[in-house]
Amino acid sequence: MSEFILELYSEEIPPNLQINARNDLETKFKSSLIEENLKFGSLKAFSSPTRLTIFLKDFSEKIKIPSKEIRGPKVGVMEDVINNFLKAHNSSRKDLMEKQNDKGKFYYIKTKSKEVLTSEVLKKIVVNSIASIKWKKSMRWSDTDLLWGRPLRSILAVYNREILTFSYGHLRASDCTVIEKDLDTKVVKVKTVKDYQKLLLNNNIILNHEEREQKIIKKFESFYKVKNFKNLYDLKLLKEVTNIVEDPQVLLIDFDKKYLELPKEIIISTLQNHQRYFPIIDKKDEITNFFLVVTNKKDTNNLIKDGNKRVVEARLADAKFFWDKDKSKNLIKQIAKLKDVKFYEGLGSVYDKTQRLRKLSGMLADEFNLNKEKAEIAASISKSDLCSDLVNEYPDLQGILGKYFALSQGFEEDVSNAVSDHYLPLGNNSMTSKKPISYIVAISDKIDTLVGFFLINEKPTSSKDPFALRRSAIGLLRTIIDNKLNLKLRNLISYNIKLLEEQGVRKTNENSENEILNFLKERMKNILKDKNIKNDIIEASISSYFSDNYFDLYKKNTLMNKYINKEAGINAISSYKRAFNIVESAKENLSGRPDAVLFRKDEEKHLFEKLNEIRKSFTVNEQDKDYEKLLLSLSEVKIFTDKFFDNVIVNDDNNDIKNNRLELLKMFCNTFNNFINFSKLEGIS
Repeated sequence: MSEFILELYSEEIPPNLQINARNDLETKFKSSLIEENLKFGSLKAFSSPTRLTIFLKDFSEKIKIPSKEIRGPKVGVMEDVINNFLKAHNSSRKDLMEKQNDKGKFYYIKTKSKEVLTSEVLKKIVVNSIASIKWKKSMRWSDTDLLWGRPLRSILAVYNREILTFSYGHLRASDCTVIEKDLDTKVVKVKTVKDYQKLLLNNNIILNHEEREQKIIKKFESFYKVKNFKNLYDLKLLKEVTNIVEDPQVLLIDFDKKYLELPKEIIISTLQNHQRYFPIIDKKDEITNFFLVVTNKKDTNNLIKDGNKRVVEARLADAKFFWDKDKSKNLIKQIAKLKDVKFYEGLGSVYDKTQRLRKLSGMLADEFNLNKEKAEIAASISKSDLCSDLVNEYPDLQGILGKYFALSQGFEEDVSNAVSDHYLPLGNNSMTSKKPISYIVAISDKIDTLVGFFLINEKPTSSKDPFALRRSAIGLLRTIIDNKLNLKLRNLISYNIKLLEEQGVRKTNENSENEILNFLKERMKNILKDKNIKNDIIEASISSYFSDNYFDLYKKNTLMNKYINKEAGINAISSYKRAFNIVESAKENLSGRPDAVLFRKDEEKHLFEKLNEIRKSFTVNEQDKDYEKLLLSLSEVKIFTDKFFDNVIVNDDNNDIKNNRLELLKMFCNTFNNFINFSKLEGIS
């Protein structure tokens, strides 16, 4: 059976670009093979910093293309149209057939089955696959027009020991690969996959990225075991370093223990984010003064080890200098300096924002009966660390450093934690603020960001969200839901708008309050989908929800999702469906207010009484509502509706009685729709 090698040799490609390019190349290559009806045994894509490689094995040298019918123009069109169709498919008039389908009568031709050389098909597939790679950033170099992630130097394409001849840009495929080692460049001919793999291994190049990763992990684990460290490393960083080396070597390096006095986040950020090194944690979850470095060559004379140690200690020395300097700066006094830090044009300074957060947090503290003074202090100092040199050096530690500054200055722990935790959640799957003072400041911060930008009409569009307002909205909703907060947001938004206007912010969006609530409602759909709530339940609840208590909305969705396929849900839906269909077919202008005086049957009275009993449950305070009990009550109505439909004729000869019975059924539908809009559920209409 046949084999094919494709290698794209270039300047070093950054890890993320390399991973995306490898995946794009493999996906396109595989789908193209399937489209061309080329059956194969295996297809594998590999990459290293300078190589993107495809191995294709076990396929035939010819491809059989079966005959197929091709639809042409409609019967009765001009002769020129028919002739162009025949010319395009290299056919004559005698090949034409007429066939009827659901759109009318059309001309068809039937192609003949044929065999084509695999090599010819591969040329097309290779060129299209290379061109399909989507580079987030690409470059043009020298005097060529070719765009690539990094300058592309050569293309190796060998099919059954022969060159697969084609051109891509200014490059022509060959049977040669490039080996660079110790500033020496060699061009070597390759005839088979086996020869190619052997050549790379002999030159200490591990092409398979998965093998490189496993080699790194095994070395990590051996160090962890010998030194009794915790087997813990950052997976994202591991993927990154795997794709910047060809022959990974791992070094265990230490730094001066005096730097362990620094907050562990500073040490981790220095090693991991700034240097692509792996910090080491001991079995007690404490940071150690050891770290791991992945290099591309062996360190025979400890030159690499000593060099990396010097770099890390220099960075940590700078961090310690800033830490000692910044932690002594009074956070309360730093608040005034925030006047010089602009939040956004039209929304004032960060100082203005902290003043709004202080008042919003005080309002929420009163709402939830929490310590108002603590909430206001936490909100006031929440952004003070932005004035520090250390945050300027480590922007990823904004808030975290503020927490450590607060603790070192004697602020209470829950106030200090709020300084860091109010930024949570940092992503869709990250944790939210769980402590009361923390979630109060978090809610205040996120609502203020939303209100501010909507007020000045800087809203997200379908394609752009430069201020991450969707993320703020989802973070706000998740914080409310995770902490089970019955919070009405309209009052908070109104108060926030008032605070902004008092600070002189010019209101350019008069409908901002309603737009924010609708925006949050849309974001709620994303949260519910992530919780695997059925789409029809989401639509039924969102479309009928006009309140501003989003935890309330969340509870309804989760309960309906829980019961929809159980007896309670089935009973509620089936009884609603019967009533809804009658009301819809009646085409009367119904209000849902029947007159009890016109009831003639006991079944009418009993259904009316049951509905009134349920309606009372909707009027209690939201924090006292038991939605599970309420849903079960809705399901119990089935007994009453079954008796009603068995014994009561809705279309009575007396028009007043008929209309009154329709009003009773309308009342029934309205009662159910107070929970969610049952008419939107699947299978109702």
